[in-house]
Amino acid sequence: MPTSQPTPLLGGRRAAADRRTVGWAGAGLGAAGLVTGLSVAPTDAVQGPAQRLMYLHVPAAWTAYLAFFAVLVSSVAYLAWRDPRWDRAARAAAELGVGATVLTVVLGAIWGRAAWDVWWAWDPRLVSTVALAAVYLGQLALRWTHGDPARGARSAAVLGIAGFALVPVVHFSVVWWRSLHQQATILAPRTSPPIDAVMLAALLLCLAAATVTGAWLFLRRLAILESHTEPRTAGEARTESCGEARTEPCGEARAEARADSYAEARGGSRAEARGDSHTEPCTEAGVAGAAPAGERSAPARVPAR
Repeated sequence: MPTSQPTPLLGGRRAAADRRTVGWAGAGLGAAGLVTGLSVAPTDAVQGPAQRLMYLHVPAAWTAYLAFFAVLVSSVAYLAWRDPRWDRAARAAAELGVGATVLTVVLGAIWGRAAWDVWWAWDPRLVSTVALAAVYLGQLALRWTHGDPARGARSAAVLGIAGFALVPVVHFSVVWWRSLHQQATILAPRTSPPIDAVMLAALLLCLAAATVTGAWLFLRRLAILESHTEPRTAGEARTESCGEARTEPCGEARAEARADSYAEARGGSRAEARGDSHTEPCTEAGVAGAAPAGERSAPARVPAR
């Protein structure tokens, strides 16, 4: 599959402007969702104000689900076509998913402290969520365990596909096992969600804001990864190769070495030979022509009159 085609929202003259538009849309939706969730939606009758953390906790988990689904799709595409753009997309999505999962755990701990009076419990939802974050952290680290980047990308793709099996385990853990965690608010087995209509509207608005903001973060990170892999021009490559070839010092040390060789050949002093040696330019041709004293013929001497 060719790799020279521009990626949508990453290549072209309007790519940066389009990403900024997505970012501003996410910020607007987020502001509207927070205002609705904090001031318009009613307070929960059982948990009180602590329940309003739901408008951050649930969207963070939703963003993690979407990011890991993007890892799944990108990893399958990379294994199918070996296009490095899909590998970069999988990496950007995995980074977003791990960050969203960590945020989910932190917000859940704060909410659990208010509701259960503990920061942590060995609950199926909490344990499976931490395991999900650990798997995708390992998936990110797996890229650097191989000396061959292609092998590392293949291994990361396989783990990215296998790790997605934990996503339904995390989501339905509150249904399959006894749990302190409340039942699923959305994507629940029941047809009608167990939530007030105004609360549901505020939550859906926050979910939309998290989706758009997550897309903006994903595109921004992917654009950075793409910029680091842009091919260099031929002039830049030649400049770098010339710079590496001339790292050997060409100064006093080399001049003194030539002075010693000339002194042995002429039978004179080192100071006189050094004065002669400074007149020879220090170029690559001169370096190549500076042979040891035994291989150079002594200069012819003019007979004294």
